[in-house]
Amino acid sequence: MKRMLTTLFALGNAAVAWSQSADSLPAPGFRLSGSADVYYKYNLNNNYTDNKTSFTNSHNSFELGMVSLKVEHGFKKGSIVADVGFGKRAGDFSYNDVPAPSTGLSMAIKQLFVSYQLTEKIKLSLGSYATHVGYELVDAYLNRNYSMSYMFSYGPFFHTGVKADITLTSSLSAMVGVFNPTDLKSVTLNSHKYIGAQLGFAPAETPVKLYLNYLEGKDTLGVQNHQADVVATYQVNKVLGLGYNGTYSTYLDTRTSKEERSNASWWGSALYVNCDFTDKFGLTVRGEYFSDKDGLKVFGAVPGGGDVIAGTLSFSYKAGNLTIIPEFRVDKASADIFTRSGGSPSRITSNVLLAAVYHF
Repeated sequence: MKRMLTTLFALGNAAVAWSQSADSLPAPGFRLSGSADVYYKYNLNNNYTDNKTSFTNSHNSFELGMVSLKVEHGFKKGSIVADVGFGKRAGDFSYNDVPAPSTGLSMAIKQLFVSYQLTEKIKLSLGSYATHVGYELVDAYLNRNYSMSYMFSYGPFFHTGVKADITLTSSLSAMVGVFNPTDLKSVTLNSHKYIGAQLGFAPAETPVKLYLNYLEGKDTLGVQNHQADVVATYQVNKVLGLGYNGTYSTYLDTRTSKEERSNASWWGSALYVNCDFTDKFGLTVRGEYFSDKDGLKVFGAVPGGGDVIAGTLSFSYKAGNLTIIPEFRVDKASADIFTRSGGSPSRITSNVLLAAVYHF
């Protein structure tokens, strides 16, 4: 009997010790977030073909943007991010993966990656993630303007591969990765790979953030691409904030003989002026210059290429998690790439838009 009591006592102490040890482990982190956006747009040229940027290809129509659900979970050194989008915006974003995105019923995996904290300063991630290049993002609630810039629309959307995020100092970070060709989640075994990199400077004691981004590789058709990109933000005071994005992208067709090869390029520059007059009311002015002299993107049918100057004024009214965005935009091109309602060509197009965006 005494031996039995001693055994039970020992087992009880072991169970308590195990329970205390289990309770002392950090609880797994779990987060569920999401967003939805809808809009109405009217083109003053009375057609939908004037839209040359992403996600707002409509005229005189109420449109559904995208519903997103994002799950994040982490325990000890590992974590996972799964971000799924539903709607026309999701289909346009994953245009290589989604059949007939114009139907508006598309579902797409926007992001899906697993991460491991290799050391205190190095995190490895494997999967698919939104691009590090550029100022704007696919989720409408993360942008001040609802319509997108030319640089966002003709740059990369996402990358699939492996990357390392490195903390160099308290204010200096870096990223380097190896990816599939741009905007492809799946490729053949003999496909080429892209190299991506970022250097970030974001000191906590100053209102300045600076990111230098780079991307290079050969696509599935054998075209060599290099893109350099810079993003800078400066919060002048509580009311006024400034943002800047500049990018330069070159292309070289390696399928031709070396004697016949020539570089083609496009580049762009945009300034964002953000004003928050109160916690509820603000506005953003975006001015963008987009140069496509080699006809790679917008001016493919124009001899000698061209350029576009675009100005966008977006107001925002916030009521909790809901943001209402009235917007007015004017695009002026160097050639007649737009069309009036009667069919005559035009160098100018303008739009009015009203969007509602909700996130949690």
